Amino acid sequence: MRARLAAMGQGHWLAFYGLVLGAWALLYAMQLPPDLVAAARLIGPELWEALCTVEPGLAGAPTLFLMWAAMAAGMMAPTALPALLTYDDLRVAEAGSGAGFVLLAGGYLAVWLGFAALATGVQIGLAEAGLVTPLGSSASRWLTAVLLAAAGLWQLSHIKAACLARCRHPLGFYMQHWAEGPWRMGLRLGLVCLGCCWALMALALVGGVMNLAFMGGAMVLMALEKLPVGRRLTRPLGGLLLLAAVLVPVL
Repeated sequence: MRARLAAMGQGHWLAFYGLVLGAWALLYAMQLPPDLVAAARLIGPELWEALCTVEPGLAGAPTLFLMWAAMAAGMMAPTALPALLTYDDLRVAEAGSGAGFVLLAGGYLAVWLGFAALATGVQIGLAEAGLVTPLGSSASRWLTAVLLAAAGLWQLSHIKAACLARCRHPLGFYMQHWAEGPWRMGLRLGLVCLGCCWALMALALVGGVMNLAFMGGAMVLMALEKLPVGRRLTRPLGGLLLLAAVLVPVL
């Protein structure tokens, strides 16, 4: 345990922690008035407010993408911790450098940045149709019901189960794909994780894209799903989501 903690104090791990903390700090800061944000004092409160204000249509795309990208880094990077720890152990056993860890994490996050770009486009389209509010939460009971039902059905799907099996057994994943190198393994790992979690991430449009309580709860939930204990969680959660989808339109 002491050796593991010492290894997790190396530079590449510190960069990983910094990325996650920076993403959460950005999400928090984007919700504060400009006069309370230190960055606003450096670049000017008017510029900070402009950066954090979601404009209608495509004009708001950069800010929305920044929000979704920060959500992806802050929420999804911690859920990959078991897989990253396993890779680091294998890397050390082969006397490899921390550069491989950076490439693996980079490939993983690249997939989630692609998801952030797609989610940005979807949110803009839904906003133009009047189905979501400017703050990114559903303005339609039927949209809420569809999102809940989609997430519930995905929880019960064979694809979700297959993706979770790989997430819960990262050693087998690396043994199968080790020859591909860390970048391609990172992309594969990101796609597997996307298969696990995209529907739960999409529920941000129900809980609110900038709702920190929702984001924190969803991050813990998705992290638990990728652990062995998650076997007792995934299908009951799917049932609860389907029940909520039925109840929302009639409440």
